[in-house]
Amino acid sequence: MDLGLKNKKALVMASSQGLGKAIAEQFVREGTDVMIASRNEDQLKKVAEELNSLQGGKVAFIRCDITIPDDITRTVKHTAEVFGGIDILVNNAGGPPAGNFEELKDEDWHRAFELNLLSYIRLIREALPYLKEKGGRIINIASSSVREPIPGLILSNTLRLGILGLSKTIADEFAKYNILVNTVGPGRIATERLDHLDEVRAEVKGVSIQEIKEQSEKSIPLGREGKPEEFAKIVVFLASEGNTYMTGSTFIVDGGKLRSI
Repeated sequence: MDLGLKNKKALVMASSQGLGKAIAEQFVREGTDVMIASRNEDQLKKVAEELNSLQGGKVAFIRCDITIPDDITRTVKHTAEVFGGIDILVNNAGGPPAGNFEELKDEDWHRAFELNLLSYIRLIREALPYLKEKGGRIINIASSSVREPIPGLILSNTLRLGILGLSKTIADEFAKYNILVNTVGPGRIATERLDHLDEVRAEVKGVSIQEIKEQSEKSIPLGREGKPEEFAKIVVFLASEGNTYMTGSTFIVDGGKLRSI
């Protein structure tokens, strides 16, 4: 299937590693020009070199701390200047720290709000004028916790649900501009973030990290963790011309782990 992504222009946030990097790579393989962005400039340089070697779409990079409004404004403007517009925005951010309700202070909640919800709002606001020009796609990366809360991740469980409310509302508002908005939630996908969370759980339970992973894999019908590229392919499809009639929806990529219908 021709996904119609050749020469499209995408901004992919938090893309120096993990899911963001995998998403950027899949876009590049489809011929999309991609701006990658994160706080780690050295890692961004390495990733840009790696992805440009694929000889697909062009890759540029910019350092951006998505908790800083001026960084967001600069990133979106720079992307439009470099590529001549923006067709696709992929909102993504590192997850907030693990913790239980009684452990967390106001400052923890404020930081999580700025990182995992307000940053998405700000990026959409800045990118909207460019997306309105020809229509486009907004993909908001959330978590499987939007369907089933994950123990010990109350910040994520709470803030990620806000992404769903945001996505569903603007999908209605932006439909007149032919902008499709969808949310994608990863389950257990093999990334650095998952490794960190498994370390925290192992320490709390007093067991090995391997035991945590084995227990988790038993709860997944497919019997394994997902690969970043498997998750990325879903995101890229939703952002492509292969999807012309799905908007305001939430898709969970979890190997069948969630039992809800």
